[in-house]
Amino acid sequence: MFKLLNYILSNACTTQKNLFPDLEEYARGLPTIDNNVLCDGNECTKYVALCPTSAINFDDVGNGSLLTLDRGLCIGCGLCIDNCSSGIIANDRTTKTAVLNRTDLVLSNKIDTLSKKSKDNSRSIFSKSIAIRIVSTGCSACDLEISAAFNPIFDAERFGINLVASPRMADALVVTGPVGRGMHEALRRTYYAMPEPRLVIAAGTCAISGGVHANGYCEANGVTKVLPVDVFIPGCPPHPWSIIHGIVEAMKLSGR
Repeated sequence: MFKLLNYILSNACTTQKNLFPDLEEYARGLPTIDNNVLCDGNECTKYVALCPTSAINFDDVGNGSLLTLDRGLCIGCGLCIDNCSSGIIANDRTTKTAVLNRTDLVLSNKIDTLSKKSKDNSRSIFSKSIAIRIVSTGCSACDLEISAAFNPIFDAERFGINLVASPRMADALVVTGPVGRGMHEALRRTYYAMPEPRLVIAAGTCAISGGVHANGYCEANGVTKVLPVDVFIPGCPPHPWSIIHGIVEAMKLSGR
């Protein structure tokens, strides 16, 4: 807070010119798996149990230890990073975290030799601008970061990203929050009120998987259980640059 205040007082509220920069050294990013570090099975079992959303899994397989990290479940608490002395789980300071496929959020210490199919982006109609409608299903943190993405520092509008009040004017639906049962029908109605082609962006861990709310009585398991999703932005909450990165990736898609 003091560093941000000092920046504003020293430089005024200027728009960042360096696009999608890495986070500062002191900042907490999402965890990642360093494939250059060997996995110690004895240690891995310790911090697997610490994960509050079971985002980390460890298995002894025939050809060695398999460690997986699901960023779609991760809430960024940092317990795995702080308790991993070997360094195989490290702090990832990149802000380019959005992906087009849910499976791309699952990291592993085994290098995948199979090429993952990406969605077709050869006929994008959103390359110049995109209108987004935001539906919050119960996550104020992600909503605040989306608001920050449109402030003068990050200025999402310079990328052609525009907020609209009605789904009938929207190209993409940005969903935040865990999407409890009470929001399922409202979300479907919003989606089908949008003109085609239409896109869905899941912003934040809750929207992707339900996060800490998953598998509860209110069926808050994320938007993927209700609508097809085109872009996933992990984080709890995602950084404003990560949110912009996800929307920019959506602008490259051709729609349905």
